[in-house]
Amino acid sequence: MYTKEEERELQQLTDKLLKELEGKTEEDFKKLSTEEARELAEKLRRVIRYHDYKYYVQANPVISDYQYDKLFHALEALEKAHPEVVTPDSPTQRISPAFTGEFQKVKHYAEMTSLENTYSPEDLKEWDRKVKELLGTDTVEYIVEPKFDGASVELVYKNDILVRGATRGDGIYGEDITVNIRTIKSIPLKAPFSKHGIELISIRGEVIMPKSVFKKLNEEREKQGLTLFANPRNAAAGTLRLKNPAEVAKRGLDCYVYQILYSEPKKLCTDIRTQKEALKLLAECGFKTPPIQKVCKNIEEVIETVLAAQEERETWDFEADGMVIKVNDICAWEKLGETLHHPRWAVAYKFPAKQAVTKLIDVVWQVGRTGALTPVAILEPVEVGGVIVSRATLFNPDFIKSKDIRIGDYVIVERAGETIPYIVGPVKDRRKGDEKPVEVPKHCPVCGAPIVKELDEAVPRCPNINCPAQLKEHLVYWGKVLDIKGLGESTANVLTKKGLVKSIADLYYLKREDLLKLSGWGLKKSENLLNQIEKSKSAPFWKKLTALGIRHVGEKTAQLLAKRFKNIEELMNADFTELASIPGIGPITATSIQNFFKAEQNVEMIKKLQEAGFKFERTQEEEQEEKLPKPLEGQRIVFTGELEHFTRKEAQHVVELLGANPTNSVTKKTSFVVVGENPGSKFQKAQKLGIKMLNEKEFIELLKRYADQNPEVKKILKEKGLL
Repeated sequence: MYTKEEERELQQLTDKLLKELEGKTEEDFKKLSTEEARELAEKLRRVIRYHDYKYYVQANPVISDYQYDKLFHALEALEKAHPEVVTPDSPTQRISPAFTGEFQKVKHYAEMTSLENTYSPEDLKEWDRKVKELLGTDTVEYIVEPKFDGASVELVYKNDILVRGATRGDGIYGEDITVNIRTIKSIPLKAPFSKHGIELISIRGEVIMPKSVFKKLNEEREKQGLTLFANPRNAAAGTLRLKNPAEVAKRGLDCYVYQILYSEPKKLCTDIRTQKEALKLLAECGFKTPPIQKVCKNIEEVIETVLAAQEERETWDFEADGMVIKVNDICAWEKLGETLHHPRWAVAYKFPAKQAVTKLIDVVWQVGRTGALTPVAILEPVEVGGVIVSRATLFNPDFIKSKDIRIGDYVIVERAGETIPYIVGPVKDRRKGDEKPVEVPKHCPVCGAPIVKELDEAVPRCPNINCPAQLKEHLVYWGKVLDIKGLGESTANVLTKKGLVKSIADLYYLKREDLLKLSGWGLKKSENLLNQIEKSKSAPFWKKLTALGIRHVGEKTAQLLAKRFKNIEELMNADFTELASIPGIGPITATSIQNFFKAEQNVEMIKKLQEAGFKFERTQEEEQEEKLPKPLEGQRIVFTGELEHFTRKEAQHVVELLGANPTNSVTKKTSFVVVGENPGSKFQKAQKLGIKMLNEKEFIELLKRYADQNPEVKKILKEKGLL
């Protein structure tokens, strides 16, 4: 897309702008005339588009994220100061507001046909024979590309600007999803088609979710107790239909383009005579094109290429269910024509199926580290994509219900790439009538505790903190929250494996002689751990509540509870209405708290802890702290970037001591933002909203002003050498 000379020029312009913009604020930009602002905005857009191309298309960034953010934030501030210079193709305009309507139907500029499938080298040879017969020639040049497994889309550019993005739909009509297409950073908002004499162009591409992104997304959804996506294809297609573009932008979608459908003036078979030339033009205009574009002189080369790709596909970061073979000569396409269903000038070679049909023998329930129960299908072993599969995930009860899956069903099993095998659905025509519904257990299959289901979740859970399936993870969390040095993953693993700790409370009954029996444990290591465990008894009440690991009760919520209730008995006896009415709690957290204390095992553990001298009540320090002045009470403070003297947690804690409410997101209600080095998107949003900002020096001065009113704040500042 860029010549070496253009790249040098844009890099020099980048360096120049970074120097010129140092220290500039929105107020400085307001002093510029409209023409000056427009000129600066265009320079910023040029360099940002260049760096987007280097990062998202070539995966070869040439500046740091911090430098990129400085350029982007400057453009945002400039456009806010001069809204008259904002253009639709500006990088700041990628994300539109959420909408409540329906996606509108639109007609494609050219039909987006589907392809005929082939499954063997013999099929390809037969297709090659027909192509040669229709063209009346003995030699045909082909081009081979991946058959991306995602969501097919049409992209329309007019006068170089992206004006529409649409789903394939039925091939003639699709749905207008432009607001979501604009969020995908590998799709340029402006592309230089005019350099090639093109005024309007319709391009076909595939929106995909990279396998690496899919894996991270499912890991995050699992932590949140949300339904997992079955495969990258479903994740990409589902994301494109979200009504909130900001949410789409978070999902990490990507796009490869592979066909020019239509152009004004006509360029296919005039200036652009081969598919290889078409792909070259698209790449020069800043798009991602297929990473494999092998031109083959005959069908034997094609077969060699697709069979090699079949072996390599698991190493690709995108899903592909085959390879597409096209006649390279675009001028021959019209002569070859189309059937009612597919073009004769292209064909798909499908990789061996990753689906199979087998019998569902049973469903067992696994308990995860967070207590989530996941149904797992036990299957008659079957080969799927070269691997023997005997188990598959069923995600959650809602998935089973929506698919109407029953024990005894014949089911379709799918395995895609590195994703876990899952059941697509039952083969209902093979039912005999003796199939049984899948029952959700009422008690935990590991510890027997009654199962609970949160208001906002599809996943049933075991609430018992000491459930063997969860205990090790809870021990690590307990040690982290209560600052028990030495109680990490390896120690938790040893203590549970050797049976020394079967409940959190057992920590406080450990004896030195028990630990000395462990391999690698000497006197010093044993006494250090016991001293740390003993020390944790004096932790603040809110930290002890946090350590219990009640769902939705983190540090902030635990502090609210510790202010409202003097001890754990008061909290346990609080009714739903009282809990839900506490500002910052709400019905979901209230339900979770009540579910936790309904589990007898949790109540028994708390009693055992209390008998060991572990008090669940406000300490004298906490009582005194409540009486101290709160000079920042009611203020909402956000931190972004890296502070020199404080970690994020320390900074949040110190403002809490002064009565402030540290939050993680910038809104109109934010009082001020503390900005450190390398600030993130919060800095950008604060600029846009005109929120007051303090650097670290100003923040420390603010703390000093109130230090005499709060001994703890004074102590923290002295320890850090700031007083």
